[in-house]
Amino acid sequence: MKKLIALFLVLMPVSLSSQNIDVDILRSIHSPEPLPSDDFFRFVSDANFYVYVGTPVTMAVVGLAGHDDELLRDAAAMAAATAVAYGVALGFKYTVKRERPFVVHPEDFADKTGHDYSDSYSFPSGHSTTAFAVATSLSLDYPKWYVIVPSYAYAGTLAYSRMHLGVHHPSDVLTGAIIGSGCAVLSHYVSNKLSKR
Repeated sequence: MKKLIALFLVLMPVSLSSQNIDVDILRSIHSPEPLPSDDFFRFVSDANFYVYVGTPVTMAVVGLAGHDDELLRDAAAMAAATAVAYGVALGFKYTVKRERPFVVHPEDFADKTGHDYSDSYSFPSGHSTTAFAVATSLSLDYPKWYVIVPSYAYAGTLAYSRMHLGVHHPSDVLTGAIIGSGCAVLSHYVSNKLSKR
């Protein structure tokens, strides 16, 4: 836990002081003009809520139906990891108060999500946080390539979509990925400790 906090303390100033690098990378990813790929990335971005809520709920329902206590425990650990990660991300958003790319640089970036994000903050990405919390939880609970690869492919695609759509800087999604993964590792560790008692 101390290492995770130390990483945040290092990452925040680095992220905020490297605005030019962030903006340059985002310019290479995002186009304010409409692109054929926009619809796909909007779909991936909009599906996030259903994935991070639906995955543990589905696991819990299957666990209850099959009287599988381990699956129920995994579902609870994933739900806890996602909730804590989202809470941490929200805390950072309203502490750091970093403006969205399209607000700071309207000449270079546009909000292509179809939602109004102008009144919310950018750092870190809540979507990336929850996606990586779910991907890491699944990968820790079921360490098989056919779980790990699709889980992280989805999380990575979602994180990329937030930059493609112009609502996050690269450091926002990177920090979100670290928060989500870190909370999942912590939740997995606590769950295992409790199950051994």
